[in-house]
Amino acid sequence: MSGTLIIVESPTKVKTIKKYVGAGYDVMATVGHVKDLPRKILGIDIKNGFEPTYDIIEKKKKVVSNLKKAAKNVDNIYLAPDPDREGEAIAWHVAEEIGANKKNIYRVLFNDLTKSTILKAIGNPLKLDYNKYEAQQTRRILDRLVGYQISPILWKKVKWGLSAGRVQSVAVKIICDREEEIRKFVQEEYWNITALLEGSNPPQFEARLIKINGKKAKVKNEAQTNSILKNLRSSPFIVSKIEKKETKRSPSPPFTTSKLQQEASRRFNFPAKKTMSVAQKLYEGIELGKEGPVGLITYMRTDSFRIAAEALAEARSHIGENYGKEFLPAKARIFKSPRKSQDAHEAIRPASMLYKPKEIRQYLSSDQFRLYQLIWNRFVASQMNPAIFDQTTIDISVGSYLFRAQGAIMKFAGFTVVYTETRDSAEDENGSGRSLPEVQDGETLSLLSLTPEQKFTQPPPRFSEATLVRELEEKGIGRPSTYAAILSTIQDRDYVRLETKRFHPTELGILINELLVKNFSRILDIDFTASLEDQLDMIEEGKLKRIDTLRDFYTPFEEDLKKAETEMRNVKGEETPTDLTCDKCGSPMVIKMGRKGKFLACSGYPDCKNTANFTEDENGKIIQAEAQTTDTVCDKCGRKMVIKEGRFGRFLGCSGYPDCKNTMPISVGVECPEEGCSGYLCEKRTKKGKIFFGCSGYPQCSYALWDKPIPEECPECGAPFLVEKYKKGRGYFKTCLNKDCGHEERKTEKNEH
Repeated sequence: MSGTLIIVESPTKVKTIKKYVGAGYDVMATVGHVKDLPRKILGIDIKNGFEPTYDIIEKKKKVVSNLKKAAKNVDNIYLAPDPDREGEAIAWHVAEEIGANKKNIYRVLFNDLTKSTILKAIGNPLKLDYNKYEAQQTRRILDRLVGYQISPILWKKVKWGLSAGRVQSVAVKIICDREEEIRKFVQEEYWNITALLEGSNPPQFEARLIKINGKKAKVKNEAQTNSILKNLRSSPFIVSKIEKKETKRSPSPPFTTSKLQQEASRRFNFPAKKTMSVAQKLYEGIELGKEGPVGLITYMRTDSFRIAAEALAEARSHIGENYGKEFLPAKARIFKSPRKSQDAHEAIRPASMLYKPKEIRQYLSSDQFRLYQLIWNRFVASQMNPAIFDQTTIDISVGSYLFRAQGAIMKFAGFTVVYTETRDSAEDENGSGRSLPEVQDGETLSLLSLTPEQKFTQPPPRFSEATLVRELEEKGIGRPSTYAAILSTIQDRDYVRLETKRFHPTELGILINELLVKNFSRILDIDFTASLEDQLDMIEEGKLKRIDTLRDFYTPFEEDLKKAETEMRNVKGEETPTDLTCDKCGSPMVIKMGRKGKFLACSGYPDCKNTANFTEDENGKIIQAEAQTTDTVCDKCGRKMVIKEGRFGRFLGCSGYPDCKNTMPISVGVECPEEGCSGYLCEKRTKKGKIFFGCSGYPQCSYALWDKPIPEECPECGAPFLVEKYKKGRGYFKTCLNKDCGHEERKTEKNEH
């Protein structure tokens, strides 16, 4: 028996690591977690110290089997999943399966996938970190207790299929709370007054009214504005104060996970999930031609600003050689990490300064290049000298009124030659770039014009992906590894929607939030959730025991569960009266909650089963949605067919219902390609709600596709139809199903089902 086995988390790391370790090493991947709590039961023995039961994930049984076989034939085993809590859990579970008692099992941590880092880690192996594993287990158990015990209550009280999450529900609450602030906001009028002035020296410049009688100017209406304008036109504008000073703007620190997600969202409109996916590939290794796979950035899940000394030296050398000594500080810039930072990993930076973005651009996709260049520029800029501005402030007195003009001219570009952080607000706070004339103290200025501008106070803005990540980070909700998952999950559950780049709670999200806040106020409390994150950190540091955290959490939670079972509002059984009448039997229509949300139903049910969708106008009035009539004729009675929504998606129903109850599937305009079949392809939906396209002749014909058929002949091989596909980084495109053809063409947008 000889050799060494390295076990990593991702298959894409395998080639990168193999290139550096050489012969005698075998590298294999777990492809993520290999064990987890069972899907169909709680899997937590609450009465026996909250002991979890882990099963090998069904689709990972072959992976585990292969790892066991490989482990038998080597002297040393290095467990090298990602250097975080999830990676530690994977390492522990693999160790349990391949032989936890073996003395030759080690833990190695790769902060980046460069040759020096990999060889150094293997040369200095560690023991498995029990405390880190305990922290991960605690989080997993907490999430399971909340999700698997609250969700069934929601199924019973609202509708089947709903779910609650310990952290995700708090994120939804933050969005709902902001929506409530917006709803309650009372708009107030105010006016800005700007003077266009000219002194003895050019150029003309603008100044804004800031004070009246020594107090902050509050101009509330047009009448007050007109009175002020009248006074201003009859008074001289005299320079009362000139202040000139040199100001410096220092660079931002290198990226943490949340800061990278925020900046990629603002700059590239990347969802957090996409940012992490692209960063993961940059970390694990990109094929750079003959050089093979190279890990381009350090580990992308971090909350620390710390940078290794050798990386600082590389950056300083790069700055001196490429920008000159005037851009290089006397010593390396050290950024203090946030107070709650775990500081387990460095900040996100290029793994090596050898691979300049523009020099390797040909090997990167557009998204990879943009994100890599962003990380590179931010890191380089963080070690450069500040930008220097000459800032001028001119105060102008007009009787009891005070106007102010500000301008700042860049004197030395400093770090801004490489990178400037984008802002959520486009407002220029300092008048940067605005040139002001030379004026003298006491100089009387010429008034060229006065411009009154009516304004209204604005409610707090809805959260974007960037600002929500920032809010979660500032509140201590979640950790770097979870932000992307939180944002993705709350959208997937239809609790919020992203509209014009801003989060809006859905009607369902508002309802679920209301129920959870009322019945599980502690779980939804932001400070409590943040304190649990702190406790997880303490468990990882060995300062707290898992069992203590779980017991303290579960005792009051169990009481809340019991109360909610009986006291939570039963939405499912509620009926809200409306002014509408049933067009089938004349009975009043009521609003009910169904599997897909609220709908109109006849109060005469079960004698009359008429239902309809509805909308609300701006005053909250209920308006019944009109059925969309089609040109398809009912083959039973000859009436027109209308589009309806059912349990398994949209379908055609006879407009003569209930006299004629004929239904038909909706055709997508493509004939079924199955030989001998006279049917057509139509939109269908699985029991779980996923859309697919199957033959109208089912069950006689079982032909089906996940991709949407498009009634366009392939221009290359003549196939009768194309299909629509979607891939991350590429968007929507049309392709031919004929494997020998391979025709593809880009689409600008998705076809609606």
